[in-house]
Amino acid sequence: MAALDAETILLATEDVLRRFGPAKATVVDVARALGVSHAAVYRHFPSKAALREAVTRRWVGRMYAGLEAIAQSSAPREQRLRDWLVALFHAKRDAAIGEPELFATYRVLVQENSAVAGEHVEALLAQLAGITGDAASARAIFEATASFHHPAHVGEWDRPDRDELLDSVCTLIVDGVRPGR
Repeated sequence: MAALDAETILLATEDVLRRFGPAKATVVDVARALGVSHAAVYRHFPSKAALREAVTRRWVGRMYAGLEAIAQSSAPREQRLRDWLVALFHAKRDAAIGEPELFATYRVLVQENSAVAGEHVEALLAQLAGITGDAASARAIFEATASFHHPAHVGEWDRPDRDELLDSVCTLIVDGVRPGR
C-alpha cells in the first residue's frame, strides 16, 4: 500500500461524504475506506472538523477556479462583472446539482460560520472589488445578488426563469456601475 498522505485522505473523504452525506460520514468511515486506523487519519487532520474544512476548502477551490480568470481578464469592466456574476451562479448551481452531498457539507460549514466560509466570501469580495474598483460597491453587489449564490437559496436555483432573472439583475447592476452614472 502507498504511503498515506493528506491528498489520499481528502479523496477518500469526498467519496465517503458522497455515500453517506455530511450527517452520517465519520472519520472511522474514511479510515475504513482507506484500510487504515482512524488514528492514521488523525495524524494528518487533528479533528473531524479539520478534515471537513479541508475537503470543503478543496472543493470550493475547484468550484471557483474560473472566477479569478474572469476578474483578471482584459475585457471591459461591465462585461467582466456580468460574466463573473453569471459564472458564480452557474458554479453554485452546478455544484448543488452535480455534487449534492459535498454541497450539503459546504452548507453545514456555512451554517457553522466556519473559517472556510469566511475565506470563501472574502476571496469572492476581493475579486468583485477588483472588477468594480471599490470594496463598498463589491459588497453591495454581492448582497444584492445573494439569491443567486447564497446556499440558503439553493431550492430556487433550478427554477426555469433563474437565468433570465439573473440576466435582468446583471443589466441593472452593470447599468448602475457605468462611468458617469
